[in-house]
Amino acid sequence: MILLLNESPWAFVALASVLGLIVGSFLNVLVWRLPKMLAREWRAQAHEVLGLPAEPVGPTYNLMRPNSCCPQCDHGIRPWENIPLLSYLILKGRCAHCKARISLRYPFTELACGLLSVIVAWHFGVGWQAGAVLLLTWGLLAMSLIDADHQLLPDVLVLPLMWLGLIVNSFALLVPLSDAVWGAVAGYMSLWSVFWLFKLITGKDGMGYGDFKLLALLGAWGGWQIVPMTLLMASLVGVFAGLILMRVRKAQVSTPMPFGPYLAIAGWIALLWGGQITDFYLQSVGFQ
Repeated sequence: MILLLNESPWAFVALASVLGLIVGSFLNVLVWRLPKMLAREWRAQAHEVLGLPAEPVGPTYNLMRPNSCCPQCDHGIRPWENIPLLSYLILKGRCAHCKARISLRYPFTELACGLLSVIVAWHFGVGWQAGAVLLLTWGLLAMSLIDADHQLLPDVLVLPLMWLGLIVNSFALLVPLSDAVWGAVAGYMSLWSVFWLFKLITGKDGMGYGDFKLLALLGAWGGWQIVPMTLLMASLVGVFAGLILMRVRKAQVSTPMPFGPYLAIAGWIALLWGGQITDFYLQSVGFQ
C-alpha cells in the first residue's frame, strides 16, 4: 500500500481528500457537542465545590450518543443521510423528514477539511510528516470553529496537540526538538506578556489564556521561527476582520472577538510555507 502511494502521489492526495471529508463530518459533531459536554462538566464541578445538590442525571450525552438528529424535528439521521457532501446535495440541503433547511455550516466544514487535507498531502507527500500535520490541521479547524462560536479554546484539544507537537519533533519530524521546545515557550510567553501589559495599562483582559496555549501549540510544531510570522499575520488579519465587523455589523471597538481562528490560520500557513514567505520577503527588499 505504501509503495503504491509512493509511486502514485495523486492516489495519496485522493485518499487524503476522502479521509478529510469523513473527518470533517466528525468535526461537525465535535464542534457542536464538545462545548455542551464541557458546560455540563463545569456545572457539575461547580455544584460539588459550592456544596449544592447534584443536578439530575440526564440521558447520556457525548460524542457518540445520542445519535445525530435534525434540530427541528428530532428525525434521526440515517447512515445514507450522513455521507459527507453527497447527502447534502442529494437531500438538496433539507431534512429528509420535515424539509427544514440544513445549515450550510455542515457541508462547508466537510469541504474545508477535505481541501485542507489535500493541500497537506500534496505539500508533504507520503510519509509521517503528512500524517502528523493532517492531525494538526484537523485539530486547528475544530478549535477555530469552536472559538468562533463560543470564544473558547478547550484544553482537551489544545494541550494534547501541543504535547503531540513536542513528541513528533523529538524525532525531528518537522523541526529539531530544541526549536520546538523554545517555540512553545516563545509562543506562550509572547501573548502572556501582551496580556499583562494590556491589563496593567487598561485594567481589562485583552484576550483569553487559550490564545497563549494555542500559540504555544503552534510553536511546538513549527519551532520558535514561526512564532513572529504567526503573530504578525494573525494580528493583521484580525485587525482587518475587526474593521469589517465594525462596518457590517456595527460592532463596537469593545466587542469581544475570537483571536484563535486567526492564530490557527496564520500558524498553519507559517508551518507549511514560512520559509518561502521569508525568502520572498528578503529578496523583495534586496537581501540575498
